Amino acid sequence: MSDLLERLRRRTWRMTAQRRVVAEVLDGDHVHLTADEVHARAVAKLPEISRATVYNTLGELVALGEVTEVATGARAKRYDPNADRPHHHLVCAGCGAMRDVPPSGSPPAALSEAERFGFTVHDVEVTYRGLCPDCASA
Repeated sequence: MSDLLERLRRRTWRMTAQRRVVAEVLDGDHVHLTADEVHARAVAKLPEISRATVYNTLGELVALGEVTEVATGARAKRYDPNADRPHHHLVCAGCGAMRDVPPSGSPPAALSEAERFGFTVHDVEVTYRGLCPDCASA
C-alpha cells in the first residue's frame, strides 16, 4: 500500500476532513483513478464533498509532488499516489486498467548523449500497452 497519508502528515499538510477523504481514496497500490472516480468514492465516504474540492485537492497533491498525473492517450488523466517510488505503467488498451511495474535494469528509453540533442533528461516515463486477461479472453 502507498504511504500517501503518512507522507502528507510528515509535510504538515493541513488535513481537513475533505482532504483526508481524497487522500484515503487515493492511498494504495495500483491506484490510478480519474478525478471523477476519486469524487465518486469520496462522496461515498463524505457525502457533502464537492467536485470542486476534489479537483482542487488533486491539484494541490500534484503541485506538492505527492501524486502524479498519468495521461494514457485519449482517456481521462489518472492520479497515481506512488509518486515517491520509481515505476512504469502497464495499461490495458481495451478497458484502460493500469498496474504499476517496477523498473528493471536501464530503462528502454535511455538515450545516449548523441540521441539527447543537447537535452538534459530529468525523467523517463515508460508505458507498456497490451490487453489485460479479461479483455484478452473476450
